[in-house]
Amino acid sequence: MIGWLQGELADPWQQDKRCGLLLVCQGVGYEVQVSQRHWRQLPPVGTRLSLHIHQTVREDGWTLYGFGVRQERELFRELVAVSGVGPQMALGLLGCLEPDALVQAIVQADLRRLCQAPGVGRRTAERLAVELRGRLQQRFLGGLDPDPDDLAALTDAQPGDDHRDDVQHTLEALGYEVLEVHRALRAAARQQTLGEGAADWSAEDWIRECLRWLSRQAA
Repeated sequence: MIGWLQGELADPWQQDKRCGLLLVCQGVGYEVQVSQRHWRQLPPVGTRLSLHIHQTVREDGWTLYGFGVRQERELFRELVAVSGVGPQMALGLLGCLEPDALVQAIVQADLRRLCQAPGVGRRTAERLAVELRGRLQQRFLGGLDPDPDDLAALTDAQPGDDHRDDVQHTLEALGYEVLEVHRALRAAARQQTLGEGAADWSAEDWIRECLRWLSRQAA
C-alpha cells in the first residue's frame, strides 16, 4: 500500500466539488485527491511536494487521498470508519475545518459547525460526535475537557448489550435524534439507580422510561 509520496506538483485540477493534483515521482504521475482547503493552499506547479497518502482499493480501481501532515491522514481514517461517512464527506469535513478545529467540533458535539461541511446533515453530525468523541479526545486532544452540557449524555450507564440496540433503534424509529436518545438513556440510567429492582429492567422498561423523559422535555 502507498503511504507517502514525494515528487513534483503538476496539473492541479478541480471537478465539481472534488479537488486533486498530479504528483510526478521519478517519471510516474500519481493522481491524488485532496481537500478543498489543501487544494487552495497548493504551491506553484513545479514545486517539490510530499504527501501522506491513504489508499483505497476497489474493483473499479485504486484511489489515493493526500494530506500534508500525518495527523490529518489519521483523522481522515477515523472519519471514514464511521457508518455513513465516505471519503468525499471526510474530505469535505477536512476542507471546511482545520484538523484541530474539526476534532474539537466533534469532541464538543458542535453540530452547527459540523453541518457546515458539504453533505453533512444533523444525523451524521450526531453520529460523528457519538462514535468518535472518546477516541478523538484521547488520541488528538489529550486532556481537553468536553462541554458537559452537550456530551455528558454520551458516556454514562446505558442498557446492557442485550437491550441497547433494541432501545436505540426503537427510539430513533420514533423520530428522536441520536443525541436526544443518548440523553434520554442517561436520564433513565439515573432513574434506574434509584428504582427498586431496576437492575432487571427489560428493553421495554428502558424504552418506557426514556419516553417519559423525552415527553417531559417536549412539554
